[in-house]
Formats: sequence, C-alpha cells, structure tokens
Amino acid sequence: MAWPGDGRRRSEPGGVFGYSSEAPGRIIAGMTQRAAYRIIDANFNRAREAARVIEEYCRFALDCEPLTARAKKLRHDLCTAMAGLDGAALIAARDTPGDVGVGMAVQGQLQRGDLRDCLTAGCKRLPEALRAITEAVQSDHPTIAAAVERLRYDAYTLEKDIVTFADPAGRFARVRLYVLISSDLPAEVLWLTQSCVAGGADCLQLRTKHSSDEERLALARKFAAVCAEGGVLSIVNDRADIAVLAGADGVHLGRGDIGIEEARRLQSRPLIIGATTHNLEELRAVSGQQPTYVSLGPVWPTETKPDLDSTGLDHLRRSLEALECAGIAHVAIGGITQDNVGQVLGAGARAVAVCAAVTRARNPEAACRSMKQRIEALLGDPPAP
Repeated sequence: MAWPGDGRRRSEPGGVFGYSSEAPGRIIAGMTQRAAYRIIDANFNRAREAARVIEEYCRFALDCEPLTARAKKLRHDLCTAMAGLDGAALIAARDTPGDVGVGMAVQGQLQRGDLRDCLTAGCKRLPEALRAITEAVQSDHPTIAAAVERLRYDAYTLEKDIVTFADPAGRFARVRLYVLISSDLPAEVLWLTQSCVAGGADCLQLRTKHSSDEERLALARKFAAVCAEGGVLSIVNDRADIAVLAGADGVHLGRGDIGIEEARRLQSRPLIIGATTHNLEELRAVSGQQPTYVSLGPVWPTETKPDLDSTGLDHLRRSLEALECAGIAHVAIGGITQDNVGQVLGAGARAVAVCAAVTRARNPEAACRSMKQRIEALLGDPPAP
C-alpha cells in the first residue's frame, strides 16, 4: 500500500496527491533550514546582548576606555561577520510566540547580587552563543563560521583581561592612605606594619633593597600575613615573584623592573599592580598597559628618592587629567605630610602615599591615624566596594 506522499504512486509529475519522490526531502530540508535560522537568530541576539552588558560594565563600572573599546569592537565585529547572512530570512524565521524556550527558567537564573554578577553572566553567555552560531552556519557558510569562532576566543581573552583588571581595581578603590615601609630589618618592618595596620592605613608597601631573596621572601610572607589579618592591602616593591610567593595582594613596579604584562603572567590570582611615573610621558606609556594604579610624583622633594626633582602640584593636576577615562587609580607621592596633604587633595588627588611622615614619627600608629583622619575629613568616605 502506498501512503500519500511516499512517492510510490505517480500518474503525473508531482504524484497523485501532489507529492513527488523529492518533495519530502525538500520539506525536511526547508524545516531544517528554518530551525537553523531560528538558532542563528536567537544566538545572534543573545551574543549582542551579552556583549552590550560587558561593554556597559567596562564603561560605567570600571570607567575604563580601553576595555570598553575592546568590548564594543567585538560586538561590531560580530555584526560585520553576520552581515554575510540573509538578515531578512533570519527575522522571518523568528517565532517568539511559538518558541518553547520562552518562559522556561531554572532556579536562580536571573538572580544578580550586583553588577559584577551581571558581568560574569554576560561573559559566560557570550561564548556560548557564539559557539551555537558557529555550529549552525559552518556547513553552508564556513567563512562566517571561522570569523565567529575567532570572536569566541577573543571573548575568552576579554573576560580574562576584564577580571584581572576589575578585581584588583575594586580592592584598590577604597585606598586613601598608602604607607611605604622601607627597611631591611625584620623586627622594624613587622613593628611598623602592625603600627600602620592599627593606625588605619589602607595599603602598605614593603620596600627591601639590601636583603637576599631568601630573606626578602621570608619577611614578605610575614608582612603579608599581618596585613591580611588586619584587612589592609599588602604590596611588595619591585619583585612580582616575591609578591606571588608571599601571598601579597600586589606588586609595585618601577624603572628597570619587569613589565606589567610579564608580572601578570606570574600571578596565581589577580594581582594589584602599581607603576611608578615621574612625568606625563611615563604616565602615558604605562597607562597603555592597564596597571591597577600609578604613583604620581614626587610632588615635593623626598628623602626616599633624593636624586629625583620634585614635580609639583601643576604636574599632579595634569597627570590626573590624563588619567580620566583610563580606569586607573592613583596615589600622589613625595614629601607629603600632615601639613601639606590638604594641598595635594585640593589638586584633585584621592589617595596619597607617605613614608617618613609616618614611619619616622615618634609614634607611627598615632601619626598614621592622624593622617588618615585628616584625609577623611577632606575627602569623606571612600566609595563602596
């Protein structure tokens, strides 16, 4: 017995019931093509939405122009790649009312605790959508599939770069008072560290210049542990390897040290990375490498680096202008004391780094507390984490 449409009974082209032997194949092919178009359309929309979330996070949460530009470029590159498809056919295949996935949800699917959760969701959704597009178009449009696949790997890299920048930036954002402890004597370093933690410092930097690597690492571990216990950020000067091995929060890099990107390759978790700048040329050079923060100065002459000329408040103002939209934090440094910190903050600085004003005081804890209170009185509370 021949069933309608099975292609076995034909009295004329098209068969008795209007079907030829090729018709079922064409119908199935048409249904498959429509399903593929629906997959492509849904995931193209999903990918653009995710890329927009990422872009807006970089723009408004991080205030970071370079990362914002990369997210925007990825989104536009995707649109360019997809322009090779028939956009009208994709939209024609769209069937939102008939989509069985509409309204389907799992527990916690749309729960977001904060903007960082939105970023995480967007970063996960974007490559998933790009992979689905690649699978759906690769048989008929291999060139488009290859372009979208490259964007998927770009999305992975962008996520890493955002997280390794955003996490340290978030931790450093509350820093107001940053104290440098410059000593190779373990007892003195630990006493000053404990004093500054008790005095309310937000971030401490360990500067050891004349110790062996073994001694420096041992001291850095103790230094980082005291800071962690007190909820204070710990930074190791010059040596990213020591910072990583000691479990410190970050490293500060100066002239002659390894580069920022090289330091990031050493990190086992996102490191706060600071960079020294003494002029606008240096500032522009390091800004392109996206450190967490830069030091600006020396504003006034300092015994810590007596060979450097002071840069003054005008340079500080110009440097702060140059940092706008870069998403990079700063600390003003060099000869800052209780008496002149108001001038530095008045010039626009939102964090200051001091050394002798605290560490050489008769009572470092009291000096630290007094400086912190002075800063808070002038600036108010730091931004919420």
